[in-house]
Amino acid sequence: MEKTKAVSPFHAGEQAVQRRMGVREQIEAFARQVVRPYLPDEHRQFYAGLPYMVIAARDQSERPWVSLLVDEPGFVRSPDPEELLLDAQFPEGDALFGQLDSGNDVGLLGIELATRRRNRVNGRIISTDRGLRLRVDQSFGNCPAYIQPREWRIHNNSIAPEVVRSHQLSATQSEWIRHSDTLFIGSGHRGDTPAASFGMDASHRGGEAGFVAVTDHHTLVIPDYSGNNHFNTIGNLVKDPRIGLLFVDFSSGRTLQLTGSAQIDWDSVEVARHTGARRLIIVTVEEVVEVGNSLPIRWEPVSQG
Repeated sequence: MEKTKAVSPFHAGEQAVQRRMGVREQIEAFARQVVRPYLPDEHRQFYAGLPYMVIAARDQSERPWVSLLVDEPGFVRSPDPEELLLDAQFPEGDALFGQLDSGNDVGLLGIELATRRRNRVNGRIISTDRGLRLRVDQSFGNCPAYIQPREWRIHNNSIAPEVVRSHQLSATQSEWIRHSDTLFIGSGHRGDTPAASFGMDASHRGGEAGFVAVTDHHTLVIPDYSGNNHFNTIGNLVKDPRIGLLFVDFSSGRTLQLTGSAQIDWDSVEVARHTGARRLIIVTVEEVVEVGNSLPIRWEPVSQG
């Protein structure tokens, strides 16, 4: 009897980019060992100790956004290895506030900035009755590259969130981005038939302050450095150019959410002008949501001495 071919942890877009970059066979073999359809116990314990989770999802108009869910450590629980429960609410005014329901794809990133540890989990919402209950499709770890270490502390907000919405970046927001050393990306792809490789991904990007360029009020240029060769984000964007971005003002708790579309610059002369970049993600911004006083948490840089 012919053996059933094992299902790849990557969808067609990710596989196409892996072939283009000459890593297809080796990363497939490696990923089959480390990409799991459940949460290992160490990941379950890691998430339970975090005071925040990065979440990527689509709103009711199918636009991708990235947000932070924040609460006391313990707000993330894993009742069993195939489920994750997040008992927290989006801040009022957040782009994903009131937007999610059962069946929605969700990408989650648990990241501990101080230790530069990060793990990812992708799945679908099975209930919103008490927080977000997620059925796990894929779970895997990421390396600590490009993470800027920061310690968190609880900050009790006494001021209501201040929400600013627009369809382009203001001068102040552009400067905020130009001085940032961290951002989070939301992307996704879902094909016609069910597969664990489909869904949303939440991903971290970091670099020296100023690594993201703002060329005008609607356009960002994000250098894409060498990584784990999964090409989850790039592979998603090849299939579906819609993209969400999140910038966090770690000292004040402000968040800046963007949604729009992306194109990949694979090898133009512009790529060489961004030191270390392998390619560029050029983002056209379509909507902006800035929320001040939104997070009950603050971060401070960790001494590198």
